[in-house]
Amino acid sequence: QVQLVESGGGLVQAGGSLRLSCAASGRTFSSYVMGWFRQAPGKEREFVAAISWLSTVTDYADSVKGRFTISRDNAKNTVYLQMNNLKPEDTAAYYCAAWSSRRDNINYWGQGTQVTVSS
Repeated sequence: QVQLVESGGGLVQAGGSLRLSCAASGRTFSSYVMGWFRQAPGKEREFVAAISWLSTVTDYADSVKGRFTISRDNAKNTVYLQMNNLKPEDTAAYYCAAWSSRRDNINYWGQGTQVTVSS
């Protein structure tokens, strides 16, 4: 069993930065692929970024490439999302996720943290 708790969301002006954290409980954290999704009001939840359990592979949505960086510290059971050059369209609830096989088969979700970017 893995529990995920996000933090670091908030209100920021366009062009600013935020760093999200996702703290995981459970001994098997390092065996999961970790990722971030987001959901804006009235829209479907969408993939943002993912990182393999040894941090050797990362993947990003085209909309955030070059601006967001995902990383993880397995010793601290924590995954991070550094978000730079934020845009108003990045406004959404951001969710941490963990999966063992496929991205469309998420094993665990966090409760979400709100990111609001003002223009």
